[in-house]
Amino acid sequence: MTSNNQEFSRYTVLDSQPATGTDAAARPFLAQVFMWMFVALGICTLMAVLCAFNPSFSSLMYEVTPQGKSLTGLGLFFSISPVLCFMVVMFAFRRLSAPMLSLLFLLYAATLGMSLSVLLLVYTQGSVVACFSAAAVMFGIMAILGYTTKQDLTSFGRLLYMGLIGIVVASLINMFLGSPAVNYIISIIGVAVFTGLTAYDVQKLKRIGAGLEFEGTSVNDTNKLAIMGAFTLFLDFINLFIMLLSLFGNRKDS
Repeated sequence: MTSNNQEFSRYTVLDSQPATGTDAAARPFLAQVFMWMFVALGICTLMAVLCAFNPSFSSLMYEVTPQGKSLTGLGLFFSISPVLCFMVVMFAFRRLSAPMLSLLFLLYAATLGMSLSVLLLVYTQGSVVACFSAAAVMFGIMAILGYTTKQDLTSFGRLLYMGLIGIVVASLINMFLGSPAVNYIISIIGVAVFTGLTAYDVQKLKRIGAGLEFEGTSVNDTNKLAIMGAFTLFLDFINLFIMLLSLFGNRKDS
């Protein structure tokens, strides 16, 4: 788990969008969604690597104490910045223009990467790369499944959201208990939940994209929905990666 629990940030504006249309109409929308997601993932990864291994960046985020490395004041600010960006997006989505929303999304990705740089200091590079690769493969398989399946995953999605709420509650309780066993169970359930949510979210986004041709949605609103879709899938991937790393990652001090 990361210190600021970014794995539990999700946005539900997409749930009220149309669910009709053709697959051909959905493809350009999904291409835009995945383009934004990959850009955000690249920025997040770059910032994590820079903050973990570049002395200039690392000194801004961490300071050496007798107990080890700890966050500086600026590091603490960047650790909570993703939450602030998320809150602005959540409450001001309808009032924000597409360019401003995209800027906030990329800022979120950058500050989240800085926050997640601690993972590269805690876990071995080999285990981080292995878990990232495993997350990419699992995400890709479930994204294809969500796009191609003819089965309606809506009911399945509701169960996954219930599981997500359970993870949140259990994680908050375990912040006080500090139980490795509970954290292990949460991570197992988390892998299952975020793997399933990937398929559900891709299917939902496919339906949204297919429905746009009948709704007369403006270019600005279409771009905003694409960015929010990328936001959702980006979080699915990051959360899956964190859960896998919590389960299988090798710590440097072990």
